[in-house]
Amino acid sequence: MKRRVLEYTAVFQEEKEGGYSVWVPSLPGCASQGETFEDALEHIKEAIALYLEDEKRDDRESYDYTKQFVVPVKVYA
Repeated sequence: MKRRVLEYTAVFQEEKEGGYSVWVPSLPGCASQGETFEDALEHIKEAIALYLEDEKRDDRESYDYTKQFVVPVKVYA
């Protein structure tokens, strides 16, 4: 069975209370969390798989996810 490899940008945020929140901007509502970075990474992989399974979208390949990037922006107020 042939499988495709899809790549998404995930944004991780360290929480003040501990642990990490993580979301995928290109998949609205696809988010997770974990006590450690590794946990959060595994959880978001599962969330992405479930998201794609639920969507059952044939047009997934029409999006160019690799052109997304994250840039820190400093604003002086």
